[in-house]
Amino acid sequence: MNRYFIYLAYNGKNYSGWQIQPNGRTIQQCLEEALATLLRKPVNITGAGRTDAGVHARLMVAHFDWEESISDLVFLTEKLNRLLPKDISIYKVVPVREEAHARFDATSRTYKYYITQQKDPFNYELAWKIPGKLDFEAMNAACQVLFDYIDFTSFSKLHTDVKTNNCRIDRAFWQQEGEMWVFTIQADRFLRNMVRAIVGTLMEVGRGKLSIDGLREVIESKNRCAAGTSVPGHALFLVDITYPEELFAL
Repeated sequence: MNRYFIYLAYNGKNYSGWQIQPNGRTIQQCLEEALATLLRKPVNITGAGRTDAGVHARLMVAHFDWEESISDLVFLTEKLNRLLPKDISIYKVVPVREEAHARFDATSRTYKYYITQQKDPFNYELAWKIPGKLDFEAMNAACQVLFDYIDFTSFSKLHTDVKTNNCRIDRAFWQQEGEMWVFTIQADRFLRNMVRAIVGTLMEVGRGKLSIDGLREVIESKNRCAAGTSVPGHALFLVDITYPEELFAL
């Protein structure tokens, strides 16, 4: 059996997230249908994560298995791009070791969240326009608190099927890019709804409604109701996923 990683990007606006579900079109579904058309047999795909409805990916990785070695992966990439909708794009398909796993072998994932205070007819679907001012210096100070914890139950969607709510956050900061403010966060793994809940809570700090000590209390409470409201998904992007080099040494 031969295993391959697919590197892709998508605009999540018209999809009910990554994972196949009965009541909505998903990225995984579109990809599996396109591969099945080209390879003439059903193909199961496993993604590196499960982005929610409306969330985008500048870089997502998924894996699939095929009985035979695929000789021309550039041609396969081109054919996939012709079959897939215009809001899903394949960067490349690469062979990996048979035991490589797109989800479990990922060593880090990075998300970005975009907010703006200006009305812009060109980015309103990709950034969240917010009213009022925010204290980004205070919000960056609050980001430092995240490094002191590993249990992020307070920022997790309730009633999920994960075995642990522990994550290791390696980077978290706000930075201005043009007229936008961008929140970047990198961790070994993320819980469902975690990034959007963290952004919503940091914005409470930026509005002066939550102190640094208050943020610590939110995290230590392990209570989702204590954290801020989740921000909209349309401004959230998965931007990077990293893997050990040995997975690609065939």
